Amino acid sequence: MSQRLTCDVVVVGAGMVGAACALYAARGGMDVVLVDRGPVAGGTTGSGEGNLLVSDKEPGPELELALYSLRLWRQLAEELGPAIEYEPKGGVVVASSAEGLTALADFAAAQRAAGVEAEVVAADELRDLEPHLAPGLAGGMLYPQDCQVMPTLAAAHLVRASGARLLTGRTVTEVLRTPQGAVHGVRTTGGDILAPAVVNAAGTWGGEFAALAGVHLPVLPRRGFVLVTEPLPRRVRHKVYAADYVADVASDSAALQTSPVVEGTAAGPVLIGASRERVGFDRSFSLPVLRALAAGAIRLFPFLEQVRAMRTYLGFRPYLPDHLPAIGPDPRVPGLLHACGHEGAGIGLATGTGQLVSRVLSGKAPELDLGPFRPERFEREAV
Repeated sequence: MSQRLTCDVVVVGAGMVGAACALYAARGGMDVVLVDRGPVAGGTTGSGEGNLLVSDKEPGPELELALYSLRLWRQLAEELGPAIEYEPKGGVVVASSAEGLTALADFAAAQRAAGVEAEVVAADELRDLEPHLAPGLAGGMLYPQDCQVMPTLAAAHLVRASGARLLTGRTVTEVLRTPQGAVHGVRTTGGDILAPAVVNAAGTWGGEFAALAGVHLPVLPRRGFVLVTEPLPRRVRHKVYAADYVADVASDSAALQTSPVVEGTAAGPVLIGASRERVGFDRSFSLPVLRALAAGAIRLFPFLEQVRAMRTYLGFRPYLPDHLPAIGPDPRVPGLLHACGHEGAGIGLATGTGQLVSRVLSGKAPELDLGPFRPERFEREAV
């Protein structure tokens, strides 16, 4: 006979966002069940680089959420210690031309007004920060607040710290609702889980899960590849990327876009990205994309031409058309909350998202305005 559980809230999706929702809901005094059809961090989280960034975000709701999340990440890093490989290493954004540097400086000035720390780096100072950078760059910007965690480890430790009941290998097949239409739990392949609140933290599959509850949420997968080098002595000290990466993040194009992003890791390998394209859930290996990533990385760090790439992996960013996640209660289905659609920023924004969701579940006022993230904002396009 299938098992029936009763709890205060079911969180669907055991990636980083779901783990953070479970953690903060549990710390808010709620009995939490975390359910996933796969393992912890088995989706987008396990395919990410673990970036906690403010450098790539323009002033507005996402940047506010990023700064809020960074404060929470620092608290967790102090609590959990080195287990999550938290590195406050900072980010360096470089420009190859004087025009690019001017645009980068203007962008940083607007960010500073919103609370971001950004320091101009002259061309002759770049190598003080990154000795192995290519010569001839026009200058850059240092973002001391940019950090990194090891995503799979961090997600696992957040789940463990939450004390939530974890149910993996269970696919949610239905959102249970009362005769009045409110949430009553979920039906899974392992039995029903009954609860008055359900959190959609299903990442790239957040739109499919929303459809089970009868609501429209246009989450689409945006594929990206990462190249991983052989372990090296620490030769890349920061997260380093070209200024056009910011434009790629904000782009609505479905076509392939690549911009060089290079960073070292505590374990030794260098991670090389970033590519973006909307090709559905196509997991095909793409040699042209990997060649473009390698070429871009070598332009930034010429020594990489002599370094072996050991492996590559791909993942799918959960993309929403306006580049903002869906966070908070869904007025169309009482008891349903969303925490998905963070695109490539889900690791960094997870803690703030989890805390905001927890406050809503507890009946407390969120510390940020949830208006820009309201999940029903896409309803008109479904008509």
